[in-house]
Amino acid sequence: MAEILAVRLTPRGGRDAADGWALDADGRPYLKVRVASPPVDGAANAALIAFLAKRLKIPRSAIRLVSGDTARTKRLELDGVDRAELDRVFGPRPPPPDA
Repeated sequence: MAEILAVRLTPRGGRDAADGWALDADGRPYLKVRVASPPVDGAANAALIAFLAKRLKIPRSAIRLVSGDTARTKRLELDGVDRAELDRVFGPRPPPPDA
């Protein structure tokens, strides 16, 4: 089963890095990521996929952009990764606001 990961991407962020988790307006967690690449011709999306693949030690082909191709907030499907692995690599997710 694939894990769905929500990401808020900042292109031209100076370097490729994960800036931790945050909650959206509905209390759903998303990972804040920045990449050095500009948002031109899919370069930032490609850099995001390469960054995640490297950090998670999975092939780039195991990551698919499900939605948000031109939006700042994206949803990615990750094969071979579970929630525990995401939390191990990027830190624990924040608790929901009602917890």
